[in-house]
Amino acid sequence: MALQALQSSGVAFRKILSHFPEELSLAFAYGSGVYRQAGPNSDQKNAMLDFVFTVDDPVAWHSKNLKKNWSHYSFLKLLGPKVITSVQNNYGAGVYYNPLIMCDGRLIKYGVISTSILIEDLLSWNNLYIAGRLQKPVKIVAMNENATLRSALDKNLKSALTAAFLMLPESFSEEDLFLEIAGLSYSGDFRMVVGEEKTKVLNIVKPNVAHFRELYGSILRDSPQVVYKTQQGRLEIDKSPEGQFTQLMTLPRTLQQQINHIMDPPGKNRDVEETLLQVAYDPDCGSVVRLGRSRERLPLGGRKALTILG
Repeated sequence: MALQALQSSGVAFRKILSHFPEELSLAFAYGSGVYRQAGPNSDQKNAMLDFVFTVDDPVAWHSKNLKKNWSHYSFLKLLGPKVITSVQNNYGAGVYYNPLIMCDGRLIKYGVISTSILIEDLLSWNNLYIAGRLQKPVKIVAMNENATLRSALDKNLKSALTAAFLMLPESFSEEDLFLEIAGLSYSGDFRMVVGEEKTKVLNIVKPNVAHFRELYGSILRDSPQVVYKTQQGRLEIDKSPEGQFTQLMTLPRTLQQQINHIMDPPGKNRDVEETLLQVAYDPDCGSVVRLGRSRERLPLGGRKALTILG
């Protein structure tokens, strides 16, 4: 299972986790403090550690965390766990971050998201904030036996591959694939990202091709639509209309709806399946998917997780 590639037994991460309430359905660390990046974020030793904690009951979790770590919170702590949870769920991307925390001698920040909101994002790509992070290598520090969450995590990886396949040519390299995947949560295509974000995508992938390969390798080997030449680091995919239609039909709902919105002429009101069939036969299928990903990000207006400094 692809998720096994995410597991970490790092003692340092578990020690940090011991400072927080235990009721976590998932906890993972990510970013330049975990995996080496090229460029200005290459100093792993002094980099801030980023964590995400997924909790079934945010009100109960914040209530316990306020007792253990009162100083971590902004002024919202004075309003109590229900208000913090309301802000978390209804603003930003469904995540509430406490930044700039010293813990076990390391500077960390940690975000809290409800399990139900994360599962919905993993399956539907509503905003692709945490789901996008989980399409890249992360270190999972804790995970309970929530079968629905595990299935959604795996589906998110498969969806990232499918979207990338549709935007790539018939034959491409592993690095091409991983660059497309890493760029999904930015604009849908790393080549369309400009300036700082394009450099960031390149810096994430270049030093971590082996980690991406570990994360996606089993899915690629098991896919009937992919010829995975592991020795050469090359892949070939089915670009027939039938193959593309199969891929389009498995995309997350939000992306399908954006494609339908782009392709559906005024007054037609076609259903999504009819539109996707048309796109599958379109020579510009990849460009349509690319535009759908870009549009999917635009309404967010740079939407981020909520971080409130005290």
